[in-house]
Amino acid sequence: MNKTLGELLTGISYELLQGSLTTTIKSIAYDSRKVNKGTLFVAIPGFTSDGHNYIPQAVSSGAICVITERRINAEPGVTIILVESSREAMAVLAANFYDHPSKKCKVIGITGTNGKTTSIYILKSIYESAGHKVALIGTIGASIAGEDIQINNTTPESTDLQYLYSEMVKKKAEYCFIEVSSHALSLQRVHQTFFSGAIFTNLSPDHLEFHKDMEDYFQAKKKLFPAKGKCNIINNDDPYGRMLIRELLEKKSNVITYGIQNVSDVMASDIGYFYNKTVFTLQTPIGSKRVTCKLPGDYNLYNCLTAAAWAFADGRSLEEIVFGIEHVEGVKGRFETAYEDEELRVIIDFAHTEEGLKKVISAVREFAGGNIILVFGVYVAGSGENGQYKRYNMGKIAGEYADYVVITSDNPKDQDPVMIIDQITKGVKQETNAYQSYVDRKEAIEKAIAIASPGDVILITGKGHETSQVIGGKEVPFNEKEIVLSAIDKVKLNSGRVLNPSEG
Repeated sequence: MNKTLGELLTGISYELLQGSLTTTIKSIAYDSRKVNKGTLFVAIPGFTSDGHNYIPQAVSSGAICVITERRINAEPGVTIILVESSREAMAVLAANFYDHPSKKCKVIGITGTNGKTTSIYILKSIYESAGHKVALIGTIGASIAGEDIQINNTTPESTDLQYLYSEMVKKKAEYCFIEVSSHALSLQRVHQTFFSGAIFTNLSPDHLEFHKDMEDYFQAKKKLFPAKGKCNIINNDDPYGRMLIRELLEKKSNVITYGIQNVSDVMASDIGYFYNKTVFTLQTPIGSKRVTCKLPGDYNLYNCLTAAAWAFADGRSLEEIVFGIEHVEGVKGRFETAYEDEELRVIIDFAHTEEGLKKVISAVREFAGGNIILVFGVYVAGSGENGQYKRYNMGKIAGEYADYVVITSDNPKDQDPVMIIDQITKGVKQETNAYQSYVDRKEAIEKAIAIASPGDVILITGKGHETSQVIGGKEVPFNEKEIVLSAIDKVKLNSGRVLNPSEG
């Protein structure tokens, strides 16, 4: 797919510093390591490095055009284009390069702090069960008509995103359900994506090292709304959701609400929570039906309502909606059972926010016959006040809601894991003295299993689906499910029984 630079610049305000608009562009890249002969290189100012510093490297690798926010000089034969915002320009360039593929299938964006991943998998089940080809883009990765694709961010950069959309069109995917992060909305990653629908799940403190406060975080999420296409789906039980509903209705936007506590278009009633399922009556404007979902906990009930509300707005029948919800087997790393027998259950979950942690522990409490032993750590970008505040709060929630806490690290990256543990411990100690701490996450998991008694539930949170751990600048393999199974085998082999927490 080749296009002239002039064609790609359609819709962009720019200044031609040198070169020709008739230059033929074969690819677009923002990473100088991915530049080949005929590439247009977009220099983007980053948080840790600046793409402008890599322009010479890009040119030496074959870049024939550079998009820049600064007036620069380059060797003859390289076209230089000056723009006000490289990120915004890159999104337009990419959409033009791939012929605006998001307009050729239904793209539904879902944003909010918690519930995005599970919700898009429920939607996938509803639509695939009804015979549609579906694509997903989110935290676990991308999937197009059944083919899995690894991606680096929850919401990829605009060039990668437009490429994925183009692949969906090639493979005739009819629907794309995409998690839209606040970073993506703030950094123009979804600029030039045509959304047929937009969904808001909830908002609680997260990413405050990036957003200055909750209001700034909310304003970032609001950029997804109103959807350019069909409908806006909003959680009516969330205070920020209600604020968004009011604003959208004032703009005469089409809104469908869902909830449990407040009267909404799509609701759940007669709810029963069990260790391996949630049973409820789904109430919609097209009728009501009893549902048995294999995902436990009230937060998963909200995820079911999220998916049901969009499916209803899109014209799916009640039978299709219920069938899809009932046939979701589970989502990797989301309340995933890593081990279960008559004496012990080990659950892995991605919960990495205060609200997420509280909800997942509360869900376990509904069925735990013995103690809840929680293993967790939390990485927060930056070591400033927001990071300390989040770790302290999560520690406090852990101490209040779990019976025993094993504090450890998550992905410490370039931060001191001892500092991370100390900040979490301050919060835990406000609620309980029933805790231990281990810098080594593997050791922490093994200790939790060693101290468990019959009937206990071990909950391991923070990493979920991830299969590696980042320590310093190095990424090392780290599969929690494998670690759990190995540790349980060792306990059985060494002692023939499990221990009481007081013996630890």
